[in-house]
Amino acid sequence: MLDEKRIKLMTRMASYEDNEGRKNTSVANHFRSDYVGLEVVKAIICATIAYMIVCGVYLYYDFEELMVNIYKTDIWDLAAKILKNYVIFTVSYCVIVYIAFSVKYGKAKKNLKRYFNNLKLLGSMYNEQQEDKE
Repeated sequence: MLDEKRIKLMTRMASYEDNEGRKNTSVANHFRSDYVGLEVVKAIICATIAYMIVCGVYLYYDFEELMVNIYKTDIWDLAAKILKNYVIFTVSYCVIVYIAFSVKYGKAKKNLKRYFNNLKLLGSMYNEQQEDKE
């Protein structure tokens, strides 16, 4: 005889496995510090590339004025401003990435814990059915 609760639980679990389960499993295979740290390192690399592109586009756009004022410009002051802006941009981006991936890791762990609890519940339902048959 079919048990409606068990069928609903199995359907919900199969849907989770096909959709979020794969992503959550890959996230949860790491320790939290390793997972978040790797994502922050990726963020630093991406922020550096993005900042270089923005600086390059700005230089390309304003190249004529730069060439006219090249001898009037204090190079050390300009370099300090560029470095300060780079550090501010990178640190703020990394903080956002750290928070976002910490939350994502926590949700993945919580969802996997719920999934494993459902597996235990499903196992106990099967055990109850076996005991009822005997």
